[in-house]
Amino acid sequence: MIYKAKRGQLSYGEAIEILLLDTFTPFIPGDVANASSYKFPVRFQRVKGFTVKRALERDNTIFKSLLAASKKLVEQGVRAVTGDCGFMGIHQQRLVNCLDVPVFLSSLLQIPFISSIIPENGKVGIITADSESLDVSLFNAVDVKDIDKLEIKGLQDKENFYKAVIEEVGTLNSKHIEKEIVFAAKQMIVEEPRVKAVLLECSCLPPYGAAVQEAVNLPVFDYITMINYVYSSVVKQRFVGFM
Repeated sequence: MIYKAKRGQLSYGEAIEILLLDTFTPFIPGDVANASSYKFPVRFQRVKGFTVKRALERDNTIFKSLLAASKKLVEQGVRAVTGDCGFMGIHQQRLVNCLDVPVFLSSLLQIPFISSIIPENGKVGIITADSESLDVSLFNAVDVKDIDKLEIKGLQDKENFYKAVIEEVGTLNSKHIEKEIVFAAKQMIVEEPRVKAVLLECSCLPPYGAAVQEAVNLPVFDYITMINYVYSSVVKQRFVGFM
């Protein structure tokens, strides 16, 4: 087989580009921004100036920087572009229209799929970094139409999560945060028994997905779920086996 070099490309084999917020948070295994969370190589690109505050406020002025970061790695051969904050979804369609590769910025893009696999009278439970900032404009941006089918629980009032992820103190106690998230999930199910699946919006939450599932015994989706799914579509595997 003959391979041809792409002029200007420095390395090869990284299909997924992950756009990172400009944050000061420890990225533990399972976090979207931790390379060991994946069974395949990924590329990271920090978007300078794209802070948590600007993400939660859905600041459209950051789009120019977001686009520049995306194009930089698309030129280096990535096959799809994702992000590390569900609130990036406000830029989803605009970025899709600017790039020639698939774009899936927000974990919230999974909602229509999740809704389609649960009973018609069921609800999708969303655990989010900040329920007060998760509004209709963001759902519209990721093509979620039926807001009534969602049950939302925020973590902005959870001390350990808030300090580590929102306040960015530079340290993270994973055991304490896990307890906060599991408590939020259990509380959500008690308040709304019609929840039939859970989506963890924040990119820091996948490490706690197993604990949430053990606590509520429901399907749990998160950013890693989505990234693995898209990777499997842009890098198809040949099957080896026997009959």
